[in-house]
Amino acid sequence: MVVDYYSKQLWCSPFLLFFFLSAIIMEEMKLIISTANQIPTTLEGPFPPVTRRFDPSLRRGSDDLPMDHPRLRKRVPPMFPEQISLALSSQPTSIWVSWVTGDALIGSNVIPLEPSTVNSEVWYGTKSGNYQFLQTGKSEVYSQLYPFQGLLNYTSGIIHHVRLQGLEPGTKYYYKCGDTSLSAMSKGHTFRTLPLPSPSNYPRRIAVVGDLGLTSNSTTTVDHMAKNDPSMILMLGDLSYANQYRTTGGKGASCFSCAFPDAPIRETYQPRWDGWGRFMEPLISKVPMMVTGGNHEIETQSAGISFKSYSARFAVPSFESGSDSNFYYSFNAGGIHFIMLGAYVDYNTTGAQCTWLRKDLEQVDRKVTPWLVGAWHPPWYNSYSSHYQEFECMRQEMEELLYQFGVDIVFSGHVHAYERMNRVYNYTLDPCGPVYINVGDGGNIEKVDVEHADDPGKCPAPGDNMPEFGGVCHLNISSGPGKGRFCWDKQPEWSAFRESSFGHGILEVVNATYALWTWHRNQDVYMEQSSGDQIYIVREPESC
Repeated sequence: MVVDYYSKQLWCSPFLLFFFLSAIIMEEMKLIISTANQIPTTLEGPFPPVTRRFDPSLRRGSDDLPMDHPRLRKRVPPMFPEQISLALSSQPTSIWVSWVTGDALIGSNVIPLEPSTVNSEVWYGTKSGNYQFLQTGKSEVYSQLYPFQGLLNYTSGIIHHVRLQGLEPGTKYYYKCGDTSLSAMSKGHTFRTLPLPSPSNYPRRIAVVGDLGLTSNSTTTVDHMAKNDPSMILMLGDLSYANQYRTTGGKGASCFSCAFPDAPIRETYQPRWDGWGRFMEPLISKVPMMVTGGNHEIETQSAGISFKSYSARFAVPSFESGSDSNFYYSFNAGGIHFIMLGAYVDYNTTGAQCTWLRKDLEQVDRKVTPWLVGAWHPPWYNSYSSHYQEFECMRQEMEELLYQFGVDIVFSGHVHAYERMNRVYNYTLDPCGPVYINVGDGGNIEKVDVEHADDPGKCPAPGDNMPEFGGVCHLNISSGPGKGRFCWDKQPEWSAFRESSFGHGILEVVNATYALWTWHRNQDVYMEQSSGDQIYIVREPESC
C-alpha cells in the first residue's frame, strides 16, 4: 500500500520523505499522548480484578422495535435493492456486496420467488457517478417451514451476493447494485477497500459488537458505533433475535421452554431478519461487516434444518480462506489476520474445523500480519452467572492450538455484559496468553446480565448452562484461591474488568506492537472523550 510504495521512492522526493516521516511521528505521538493521559497497557498487568456494578438509575433493557418502525419498514418498490451490505473477502483486492429484492412471504402456504427473474449486478468505479465496471453474482431464496398447526411459514425475498475482484487496496469506490434490465438499481453508495497486508498498514478503526437485536438499546448502540466511524465491523453473533419476537410478544423470555412448555418447536419470526437488514443498511452498505453465528441463529425448522437464514443472508470468505463451511473462515485486514470460528458446529480436535484452523494458522506469516485475532460467539472465559463454563468443551478442544500459535486477542459475545480478561491460558495467568474480551452487550431483548458467578448464592449448579451444541465439560477450579470449587468466591484473578452495561468496542491497531482497545458504554454517547474501559494491548512475541 502507501507505505510500501513510498519506501521505494523516499530518497527521490523530499516531499515523500516528509510525508513518510510525518506518519511515523503521528503514530509515536499517539503513544506519547496516551502515556500523558495514563491509558494503561497490558505490560503493566496482570491487573487486580475490578467490578463496576450495574447503574440502578438505568433500565436493564428495552422492548423490541415494532415492524412498522421507520428504521425497520420497507422503503423501496418490490424489485429494487434493499438490505444492502458489504463483507470483506480474504484479501483487500476483493469485497462482497449483498442485497435483497422482492417481497418476502409469510403464512400457512407460501410459494418461493424465482431467483432467475432478477439479475445480480454491481456497477462501480473510483469516481462519483461514473460506474464503469460491472460484476455479476448469484442469488437464492430460502424458506423457514414448520409442519405444525398455527405456526407461520416464511419464504424470503431474493438474496443477491456479488464478489467484486481486482480492486485497488486503500481506495474509495462508488457503486450501485440491482438489475439494469428492470431499471431497478439502488441509489449510489461508497466503500473504501482496506490496505494491503503489511506490518505498517492497518484498518483505521474496527468496531466490535455482539448480541445486538432490534431494541431501543440496539438503536443507541448502532448510532454510537456509526458516530465512531469504523472502517470495518466484527459482529459476534446473535444478530436479529428473530427466534424470540413472535412467541414472546417482543418482550423476551429468559427460559423459552419454561415460558412455552407445549411448543412443538421454537418458532422464529423471519420478517425480523428483513427488519434487521433495513435497520443496519445505512451503516453496513458503506462499512464491511464480518459475522459469526450465535445460538439465536440456529433457528431449527422442519427436518432438523438449522442456520438457514444466517447461511443465506451473509456472504463470508469461506472458499477464499480454504474453508468448506461458512461457520468458520479467515481473512486479512491490513496487518491483522482474523480467524472466525464456529461454536455450533464440530470443534473436536480431530474434526474438520480444527483441521482447517491448524492449516490456516500454519500459513500465517507474522512478518506480514503481526496481529492474530480470533472471534466466536460464546466466551471461554466469563465470570458472570449467565453461560458460566457453558462452552468449556470447546475451550478444552481448541485453546492449546490458539496458544501454540500466539493468538493476541479473542473477542466473544453471548453474555450480555462487558468483561476484559488479563492474559490467561488454561485458567492460569500467563503473559503469553491472549487477551479475551467479551462484548455481548449490544442491546438485545434479553436485558443486560448483572449477576456474577462469584456473588453469594449466584454460582450456577453444574447442571445449569447447558450448551445448545456439543457436550458438557464443567470443571472445578484446579489451582489458586478457588481450588476445588466450581465457582470462585470473589472475582477471578483472570478477570481484569467487568461491567453490566450495553455498548460496543473499538480496536485501533497503531503498529505491529501496540493496539488501543476502547469499550464505549451506551450511556456515554452524549459525553465527549468518554469511555467505559480503555487499554493498550501490547504484543511481546520475543518473550513468548
